[in-house]
Amino acid sequence: MAKTANLYARIEPDVKEQAENILSALGIPVSNAINMFYKQIILQRGIPFDMKLPQTKILNLNEMTAQEFDTALDEGYQDMLAGSTIPIKQAFDEIRKKNGQ
Repeated sequence: MAKTANLYARIEPDVKEQAENILSALGIPVSNAINMFYKQIILQRGIPFDMKLPQTKILNLNEMTAQEFDTALDEGYQDMLAGSTIPIKQAFDEIRKKNGQ
C-alpha cells in the first residue's frame, strides 16, 4: 500500500454535502476525488479550471461590436459542446423560483 498523508480542511457544510452527494452518485470516494484534484494541480501546474469573476454586465447586442458578438456566440457554443448548459425550461423555472413566482 502506498504511503498516505492526512489532509484537514474546513468546508462549508452545504458545499460538503452537495459535493459528497455528487461523488457518491459517481461512485468516487471523497479521498480519491481530492487525490485526483491534487494530481491535476500538479499536471496543470496550477488550478485545473478557470477562475474568473462572474460577468456582472448583461450583454446588450446594441452595444456590442461584431467581434464581441462573435466571441459571445462562440463561448455559448463551446459551453453547449462541453455539456455545461441547461435546458431553457429549467433556466426559466430557476429564474421564476428566484423571483418568487
